Amino acid sequence: MKNFEKYTRGYFLPPEPCFEWTKKDYIEKAPIWCSVDLRDGNQALIVPMSLEEKIEFFKLLVEIGFKEIEIGFPAASETEYEFARALIEQNLIPDDVTIQVLTQAREHIIKKTFEALKGCKKAVVHLYNSTSVAQREQVFKKSKEEILKIAVDGAKMLKELAEETDGNFLFEYSPESFHGTEVEYALEVCNAVLDVWQPTPDKKVIINLPATVETAMPHIYASQIEYMSKYMKYRENVIISLHPHNDRACGVADAELGVLAGADRIEGTLFGNGERTGNVDIIALAMNMYSYGVDPELDFSDMPKICELYERVTQMPVNPRNPYSGSLVFAAFSGSHQDAIAKGMQWKNDFDPEHWTVPYLPIDPQDVGRSYDADVIRINSQSGKGGVGYILEQKYGLHLPAKLREAMGYAAKDVSDHSHKELSAEEIYDIFLKTFVDVKVPMDITECHFKQENGITATVSSIKNGEKTETEAIGNGRLDAVSNALKQRYGYKYKIATYQEHALEQGSDSKAIAYVGITYDENKTAWGSSIDADIIRASIDALISAINNAFH
Repeated sequence: MKNFEKYTRGYFLPPEPCFEWTKKDYIEKAPIWCSVDLRDGNQALIVPMSLEEKIEFFKLLVEIGFKEIEIGFPAASETEYEFARALIEQNLIPDDVTIQVLTQAREHIIKKTFEALKGCKKAVVHLYNSTSVAQREQVFKKSKEEILKIAVDGAKMLKELAEETDGNFLFEYSPESFHGTEVEYALEVCNAVLDVWQPTPDKKVIINLPATVETAMPHIYASQIEYMSKYMKYRENVIISLHPHNDRACGVADAELGVLAGADRIEGTLFGNGERTGNVDIIALAMNMYSYGVDPELDFSDMPKICELYERVTQMPVNPRNPYSGSLVFAAFSGSHQDAIAKGMQWKNDFDPEHWTVPYLPIDPQDVGRSYDADVIRINSQSGKGGVGYILEQKYGLHLPAKLREAMGYAAKDVSDHSHKELSAEEIYDIFLKTFVDVKVPMDITECHFKQENGITATVSSIKNGEKTETEAIGNGRLDAVSNALKQRYGYKYKIATYQEHALEQGSDSKAIAYVGITYDENKTAWGSSIDADIIRASIDALISAINNAFH
């Protein structure tokens, strides 16, 4: 592409190597989660949520298990202010949940923020000002010392107003645009704020390091965080928080590596909603931990419900490929993938292993409220025998012979290819019935009698193209005797290569299904099937279907 020279790397490395985090291979425990759906996520919506919708969303976040929820910027608008008041006055905030509000480091905004929090049992007041080179030079036109003073003065105002207002208030500070700030300077500003607030074990302070605009690769962000954690004052009484945006599509990696590097807390949203390309997707982060056998301490076991509510109140779609939550993330259309999943599921059922290892499925879809039948195996023109066979087995109890699964796979693929659409389980079953079950044209058997004489003697009454006839033949079993009668009468040349049967229901009068495969013209195979309470009748009708499929 042209004009690439106009861009440069908009981040700053720490003044010393910081790569201790690379020695860790996974996150061993859940960070503190803070949902910012109702502030950062809401302000990015084309149509912001109404008061009623925000309350409904708040209740969902509580149900999922969030203990910290940023509810908005109360000084920004009357709607934001009223939402804070509604939560407090209607007593909607559980005792174990802390709300969080955002404020700029400006006196009148801070005062309005504390007015909105009157009567709140516990709240985090989140103070921020931008510290990046670009913002200092282009927006505020202030020196480093002046920007630091804004942060310190804001911290002092928070402390004073918190002492004057009834309630239990905790403090949070963000050097906005942390990626674009010299790391040593960001540390200087944060430490100056901490000196004002003087955190203690009983009243810790949150220092939030936001990738406001993601300009660095995840390993750079992690190194910056490690440096900040190493040299931050009062570290044992400081909660280091991350607020990664997703401009480089690396938000999840930023958060994961940042936690390895020492961060204690993550601010993000469901499905990654937020400004521009969005915030980090907390669902992806939490479920990544879950897939490693670590409790994320958030409950996403009813993902369809969460998706429905989110789409309704935000008017934003959940991408069907969104990790863990999208409608297609467990769907396998590819024939080889379907075959591997079907075999993996069978292996799981046979051996009952301690851990989940099914190919192509990083987690069990049922753990997030998805079903195997509707969500895992999906059939279109790319699908194969494994997927088709799996659906017929799971949905209808049919255990097709291997070669019949292959033939059925081609039959379904042909229909999907010509119709240019995905096939439902019902459509697949209908294809099976029409293609292989009770194919009675042009030949059928109307009556059949057996006697034990020279093995088994069958008297077969058949009809073909309207012409009725009766034939007698001997065989080593009933099906063999009927087969010999049909060969004798119509001159068919074939061999019964496969015969299988199994019950479809429990009980003495239950139905069974028979599958018959015949070979003819040296290397061709045709299949037939039938369902009947009488297994002899089912096997004969399956043979008739196979013959009709082979010769007509």
